[in-house]
Amino acid sequence: MALPPFKLVKKQTEWADCLARLRAQPRLAIDLEANSMFAYQERVCLIQISIPGQDYIVDPLAQLNMDGFGQMIADPAVEKVFHAAEYDLILLKQQYGWQLQNLFDTMWAARILGYEKYGLANILQTLYDVRLNKRYQKSNWCKRPLSQPQLAYAQYDTHFLLQLRDDLNRQLIQADRQAEAAETFEQQTLVSLPSHEFDPDSFWSINGVQDLTPSQQAVLKALAIYRDAEARRRDQPHFKVMSERTLLELAQRLPQKEEALRHVHGMTSGQIRRYGRHILHIIAEARDATPPTPPRRGKRIPDAVLNRYDRLHTWRKERAQARGVESDVIVSRDALWEIARLNPRSPADLQQVQALGSWRRQTYGPEILQIIQK
Repeated sequence: MALPPFKLVKKQTEWADCLARLRAQPRLAIDLEANSMFAYQERVCLIQISIPGQDYIVDPLAQLNMDGFGQMIADPAVEKVFHAAEYDLILLKQQYGWQLQNLFDTMWAARILGYEKYGLANILQTLYDVRLNKRYQKSNWCKRPLSQPQLAYAQYDTHFLLQLRDDLNRQLIQADRQAEAAETFEQQTLVSLPSHEFDPDSFWSINGVQDLTPSQQAVLKALAIYRDAEARRRDQPHFKVMSERTLLELAQRLPQKEEALRHVHGMTSGQIRRYGRHILHIIAEARDATPPTPPRRGKRIPDAVLNRYDRLHTWRKERAQARGVESDVIVSRDALWEIARLNPRSPADLQQVQALGSWRRQTYGPEILQIIQK
């Protein structure tokens, strides 16, 4: 399906004209493209914005002043329409410090309505018989110049969102799910930023580390630290330097000569050329180092808390099945754990459960208290 022409915004004058039109709109459809598969720390590479009659593709790498758009993101009077907003909201907060207000998330609207397939491509095909070409989904969006087919692909991500928002909103009204959706949308805006500080002890999470000897674990830790330094220096994700399986096999085999590296899973000739000498040096030094101390196990969850969680989990599953939605549409997993730990005995106690919004407290509170008090 051919779409009307989009406007590519790369100059500040073009951006100023775009912002002037956006300011007159009560709602904006927005999507982002990032480069998480190609960089040590991802960044926003493209911003797609749609309003009635016009699609914009904005290049944030073109040294545009983004302050005006940030004000719209934070403006509660302007509704922002996303599909599966969480990752995009993290990016906006992480890179620009923006806290979005007034969200309509079409993915969550579809989930609340019981859509079994709620990816954007699935919904557009179901409702409008529009088929998205996913060929460019994994593009390096920070690489310039972008091709016309890439830009056309990006346009599709927001072109139908306002229409989809209106159609799903009508269905929410018919199903009497507007209040539930509004609470869910607001909760989605409360994103927490992940830590990007490298943890030298993160190697303990590599599958197979517990099968290594203490000396091999010391080598694995040293190799993981080296990989992070190389990834940071090259501005590449960890897996593009070396995979976890390669790190593990290096620690298992403890090669001493470059020839032996050729027999390690995932070690290409290019990697051996770039990293081989350093790897052999690291292995030779680390194998005689003091073995790393295994991480302490977390505090054991009391049996009473586990029992309450299991009962709440069963209730949530039954509630979801009866309604034809997935379990976390009813109540989030975080909320279940918070309730199980708090052991509320009254509606006032439930007010302390931060992961439980007012609509869900009112709707499910009596059932939750009844389960807790069994």
